[in-house]
Amino acid sequence: MPITVPSVDDRRFQDLVRDALARVPVHTPEYTQLSHSDPGVTLVELFAFLTESLLYRTNRVPEMSRLKFLSLLGLPLAPATPAHGVAVLRSQRVEPRADTLPAGTELRAGDIAFRTASAIDVLPVEARAYVKVKADAGAADTAYYQLLYAAAQAQEPDAELTMYMTRALDGRQSVDLAGDTVDGVLWLALLAPKGAALDEVRGALAGRTLSLGLMPYVDDAPKTLGTQGQGRVAIDGAASSLVRYEMPSLGATAGAAAYQQRPARSSDDVLAGPGVVEISLPAKEQIVTWDDLDPLEAGVDNRPPAIEDSADAERVLTWLRVVPSSAARARFLWAGINAVAIDQRIAVVNELLGTGDGRTDQVFKLARAGVVPGSVRLDVVQAGQTQRWTAIDDLMAAGPEVRSLGTQRAPGQGWHDPRPADVFVVDPEAGLIRFGDGLRGRRPPPGSRLVVHYDTCDGARGNVAVGTITSGPALPPGIKPDNPLPTWGGADAEAVDSGEKRITNFIRHRDRLVTADDFAEISRRAPGVDIARVEVLAAYHPDLGDSEPGDAPGVVTLMLVPRNDPRQPDAPSPDRAFLDALCRHLDPRRLVTTELVLRGPDYVPIWLSLGITVAGGYATPDVRDRVKRRLAEYLAPARNAQQAAAEADTALSNPGMENGWPLRKAINRLELMAEVSREPGVLKVDELILARGSESAVDVEIPLRGLQLPRVVGLSVEAGSAAPLDALRGTAAPVSTPGRRIVPVPIIPREC
Repeated sequence: MPITVPSVDDRRFQDLVRDALARVPVHTPEYTQLSHSDPGVTLVELFAFLTESLLYRTNRVPEMSRLKFLSLLGLPLAPATPAHGVAVLRSQRVEPRADTLPAGTELRAGDIAFRTASAIDVLPVEARAYVKVKADAGAADTAYYQLLYAAAQAQEPDAELTMYMTRALDGRQSVDLAGDTVDGVLWLALLAPKGAALDEVRGALAGRTLSLGLMPYVDDAPKTLGTQGQGRVAIDGAASSLVRYEMPSLGATAGAAAYQQRPARSSDDVLAGPGVVEISLPAKEQIVTWDDLDPLEAGVDNRPPAIEDSADAERVLTWLRVVPSSAARARFLWAGINAVAIDQRIAVVNELLGTGDGRTDQVFKLARAGVVPGSVRLDVVQAGQTQRWTAIDDLMAAGPEVRSLGTQRAPGQGWHDPRPADVFVVDPEAGLIRFGDGLRGRRPPPGSRLVVHYDTCDGARGNVAVGTITSGPALPPGIKPDNPLPTWGGADAEAVDSGEKRITNFIRHRDRLVTADDFAEISRRAPGVDIARVEVLAAYHPDLGDSEPGDAPGVVTLMLVPRNDPRQPDAPSPDRAFLDALCRHLDPRRLVTTELVLRGPDYVPIWLSLGITVAGGYATPDVRDRVKRRLAEYLAPARNAQQAAAEADTALSNPGMENGWPLRKAINRLELMAEVSREPGVLKVDELILARGSESAVDVEIPLRGLQLPRVVGLSVEAGSAAPLDALRGTAAPVSTPGRRIVPVPIIPREC
């Protein structure tokens, strides 16, 4: 039976008054006036009120004791997390001059403060981002442009002309550089301010650092967490090698344009999330572009796209090419310069925390709430000397304040305790700082002043919309901030009720990923993700071909289905942001010998065509719709709690399918016919055609392996005979054929 909190006394005011007056005839029979106007009854009601207050406080004792015991478990509530974002600083000065802003410069969105994460050179230039998007030209237009650019094809007869149109990257529509463009390149035109001399602007840019901000479109690429023994590769050596940043080089080579790669540095993986890349600009003489091209040479082959606005074309200083590797999946929404990463935080400096008294286990409380984890710095001032103490996760790992020789060591044998003693523990959610007892961590000396520095944040309020960061009290005149992207990642501190609900799970698995239930429960508690289904496959790696669970020791694969996916609601798949958030939550909780693979389902396209006989008394359109809905729910990849409760009869008739279609369960025609026959109004299933993708209809079943789940891409239910598969599928997709080397040429779209 469940453990309930005991109640010492559950009587209330009316119960106490009624019980007291009921005893009057027994103890004082001469007292017969028991109306509300009697002074004796008034005294009884007064003492009943006082007794009820005492009983309320008494009943609170079990709850207070329980909360005290829970605090001894060392399970703090999750603190507030600051929001992150990317800001753009635009120079609006008349003279072309570059300004350098230090790290920690404050920007504001109303009363919400942000700070820059690094220093930045604000350059007096503008940027336009373009891509060469593939264009479907008609036969007449293709013949016309082939004649128009015959000279380009004459230089290389084996080349194939490919038409494209120039499109600006404005942040509203993503572009897949590998699939949507003809060259796989993102082009940025660097423009001088209006009315400024180009040579003067080039002189201001020489030797400076260009801060390029990139926002990719997060995709559904899998995430893998290797074992701790495999080591980690730094982002500078991995992500930067997948992307090159090039500028024009006007050498002596004739024909195609030449480019020179520029050194770049970034602490972010710009292919996985928003980030800033710092690119070193060359000398003034090397900031150049082509200004002697014929009209038919502009935008041809690997030259920059032609700019239709002649006023903007005259202001072009140079071009910057973002060239991802062909092995990388690069999809971008926005690109801009003078970008800097920002964090939503407020710095609290030189706060007097208190005075040490030399006692053990001293505890002090910070003045402000919403402390950012990892931002607390403490100075202990004593006798005019300042000593910096460091934060530690657990005081049990701290050393003693008095270093003594070990009794097991020989005389004269040196010994050094590597454990730090000048440490403290921070509870960022409660804003408490705790010191040691002398044996585990040093005690603040008597009379010492404790000066603390830390950062606070506003939690979810820091997630502001586009264009709300508009000011900065410390910005130089003529510098205007803006945020082209909404900020993200801000969250409020965890509520007490939410923290109490995860106590039982924490006691069982100690917040460590050991058993399959631990993987499932801890994954569902990851902040920022809404998981509809998680399947834990022990000793299984999806990249090992036709392996089964148990064939890959040390590997755990999580198959994840998100609750919502606006891109494909019928087949939700986790995107890169979903997997990154889950990785950050699971990485510190896994065992060092466990390799964790996070994947979404591999959906198999399924075509279904049914012919049914409707029973008398039922409307045929209604039965058809209910059969379609039943089959879609039967083959669904995941179910929520409300849907499972509403389909209790379906769950009972199909055990093991409460969470969705099971992994490695074949799609059998007879099982589908049996499921359809259970729908009220279906008298008989006349015909059921089942096919996979572009294959022909199967006779028995479609096998599923690994992480494969069915996705119904076509479903037809008719009264009588089933519709043919060709009619259900429609026209076939054209087959691509290998081509020759592609030479992109610009075209002008037809206008009415």
